[in-house]
Amino acid sequence: MLGEAVQKQTPTTTTPRMEFTVEQIALMLNGEVKGDKSLKVSQLAKIEDGTEGSISFLANLKYEHFLYTTLATAVIVDKTFEPKKGYSPTLILVENAYSAFTTLLQEYQKFIANQKKGIEQPSFISSSATIGEGEYIGAFSYIADNCKIGKNVKIYPHVTVLEASIIGDNCTLYSGVKIYPNTRIGNHCTIHANAVIGADGFGFAPQADGTYQTIPQLGNVILEDYVSIGANSTIDRATIGSTILREGVKVDNLVQIAHNVEIGKNTVIAALTGVAGSAKIGANCMIGGQVGINGHISVPNKTIVMGQSGVSKAPSKEGMILSGTPATENIDYLKTQALIRKLPATEKRLRELENKLKSNE
Repeated sequence: MLGEAVQKQTPTTTTPRMEFTVEQIALMLNGEVKGDKSLKVSQLAKIEDGTEGSISFLANLKYEHFLYTTLATAVIVDKTFEPKKGYSPTLILVENAYSAFTTLLQEYQKFIANQKKGIEQPSFISSSATIGEGEYIGAFSYIADNCKIGKNVKIYPHVTVLEASIIGDNCTLYSGVKIYPNTRIGNHCTIHANAVIGADGFGFAPQADGTYQTIPQLGNVILEDYVSIGANSTIDRATIGSTILREGVKVDNLVQIAHNVEIGKNTVIAALTGVAGSAKIGANCMIGGQVGINGHISVPNKTIVMGQSGVSKAPSKEGMILSGTPATENIDYLKTQALIRKLPATEKRLRELENKLKSNE
């Protein structure tokens, strides 16, 4: 069955094509052109794969030799960069080439996304749902009662948004995303394919007869502005209250965030990490891949957790670098590992000493 709103619009898409002059791109990046400003570029490329009409960047000097052979029309470089020999591309000089190229990628992504507008059929949109202008709703999407969708939101095919959820402006939900009831998503958020936001937290009470009684999960999930969730990641709703990811949090693919977790601003979490219930992670933390964080502990701001670590208790201060299981300060962990590698040789020496002592008895 199609909602009434679906019948009012049809999707409009065009094949995206970026074409700008070098001067226009330099203005966008607050850069300075060294070469022909009028040249046109229409695609992005790695510097080693550059062809005529493409733009690339050089941030790591170990790739400098490609500058002298690349066929790219333009290359973004740091203002401090000094070529060692002749080159053919036009240069765009910026403060930070890596950041500038990232900005260019973001603008290109927006350019592509903005080509998709309208509502594809079949889809279901409740008559009580509201959707802002500039929307794209892909085929087989389902938007339930009392949902509020902001402006310029892109919802790709097979997305489900359940009752009373709110999605802010300029968000993108890729195919297969599932949004459970009462979820709150801020502006400029990206949720990648098959992520699940708001499923039940893992709450079961053991009974005397050995069974488990399900504890109702009555809370929700809040994603603040500029949050990114990777493919196949899961953010569980709170038992009571909210699971909260603060502004700027970036979550990689295949990450599990349990109920009532709170993650501070601009923290990044790499793939295959699990954060147990009611853990509190501070702002500007960096969590490596395959990390486990125990429930009901607080991780201070600016903590760095190296990959495959297990954080079983709260770190004692901000800015610590943790490694190992159970996680300890990285310098101590490295010293321990160095000693472990020496154990075979140490054992051999001990046996030799024992043998000498026995022979002298």
